[in-house]
Amino acid sequence: MRTVPGRTDRVVVVGAGLAGLATALRLRGAGREVTVVERGDGPGGRAGVVRRDGYVLDTGPSVFTAPELVADTLAAVGERLEDRLTLVPLETTYRAQFADGSHLDVHADVDAFAAEVETLAGPAEAAALRRYLADLAELYRLQLRTFIDRNLDTPLDLLGPELWALARRGGFGRLSSHVARFFDDDRLRRLFSFQALYAGVSPFRAIAAYAVIAQLDIGAGVWHPVGGIGAVPRAMAAAAQDAGVVFRYGATVEQLDVRGRRVTGVCLEGGERLPADAVVVTTDVPEGLVPGLRRRRPTYSPSCVTLHLGVRDELPGQAHHTISFGAAWQQVFDELTRNGRPMSDPSLLVSMPSRTDRSLAPDGGQVLSVVAPAPNLDPHSGGNPGIDWDALTPRYREEVLGVLEARGWAGLSDAIEVEHVDTPLTWARQGMAAGTPFALAHTFGQTGPFRTPTLPRRGPENVVLAGSSVQPGVGVPMVVISGRLAAERITGPVPA
Repeated sequence: MRTVPGRTDRVVVVGAGLAGLATALRLRGAGREVTVVERGDGPGGRAGVVRRDGYVLDTGPSVFTAPELVADTLAAVGERLEDRLTLVPLETTYRAQFADGSHLDVHADVDAFAAEVETLAGPAEAAALRRYLADLAELYRLQLRTFIDRNLDTPLDLLGPELWALARRGGFGRLSSHVARFFDDDRLRRLFSFQALYAGVSPFRAIAAYAVIAQLDIGAGVWHPVGGIGAVPRAMAAAAQDAGVVFRYGATVEQLDVRGRRVTGVCLEGGERLPADAVVVTTDVPEGLVPGLRRRRPTYSPSCVTLHLGVRDELPGQAHHTISFGAAWQQVFDELTRNGRPMSDPSLLVSMPSRTDRSLAPDGGQVLSVVAPAPNLDPHSGGNPGIDWDALTPRYREEVLGVLEARGWAGLSDAIEVEHVDTPLTWARQGMAAGTPFALAHTFGQTGPFRTPTLPRRGPENVVLAGSSVQPGVGVPMVVISGRLAAERITGPVPA
């Protein structure tokens, strides 16, 4: 594994999102002097929070998995997760709601989950579920050390028995076909393939290896951090600060001070210069800041429209997380990723964390996060820069709310007290490339060693990258891992 040459005593981390915080904790635990520079007024990055009239709305990720990764990160500075964060395991990780009116509660407990599947689709599909969950666990084991939890410099780094085992298991075929080999019921096929959108690709184009995304949220379980997802970066930042990391909030990096092949400092708007022996950049478009860094033309993930709502209604009977599937399937993925149009019959992710955590809403109220996939703004990636989201958003908001009302959230529209809406234009204005919070799509050419490495070969030799746009990829677990991988480019591998 390549590492930063020369001295690395003083490190500046650009960005206090989950990747930057994970990097800072690892570096501080290894004895480095660390300063984190963040243009916002607090930690979190994409994991933002809106507080209004007693409602706490998470405006970033809504599903939290793999808490052991955060625990391991905090342990780098001698902290325990349970001392910083309270996590509640969800007995029902998702409720899958189907267009035919049926639904399926997904449980972390395999026996309970299989019983639900048997009731929905019969004993043969329940037996198929058990086989599939075992297959997911093995796929995840094969991929974790091969593709995910390591720094990759060249495709040759993949060579080994795990790669051949993954190929033999069909890991490089199509995800939709892989799932169909296990299940006959179309509802179960959808349940175990929609996660490809998290990786930025249609299930009909994603490789089967991405089935492992379901291992994290269906196979391994989902948790709720008390206080909302935003409590996670706050806990990490507090632990880092107590360990001696310096945070500079409300500070924007203007440029890196490059002398020869090395960065010697980070220049802030206003003229202040922070000296640095190494710099970690976690921005969505690092080539905009790092001189000499070049990437081939990227393909971006689809974007989304999110409605974050505070409602004066108990909304009884709803689950913490609901995947609400439309009747259409392959057609709407083509609309989204090829035709640059919002889904005509959308599948929606609806999260209602106040069902588990009453601190997030006033008495008699609930908070909801509704995620509707939408095209990004990059025509090369199948997006559509011609959509006037400022003009379209009010009408599209009404359409999404109408869909929810028709699918069981009766009375929702009239009960809204607090509202925050994000669109592809919102994300673009926040500096996210192509107007998507999901960064680079996990196409084959942007996966594993083909994705930008944490230590690029172009640009200054002491600049390291972390975050969604680099290895290993998109999602809360992946960006936390990227923080460790970035730190190891500076400290060298840490013994297990």
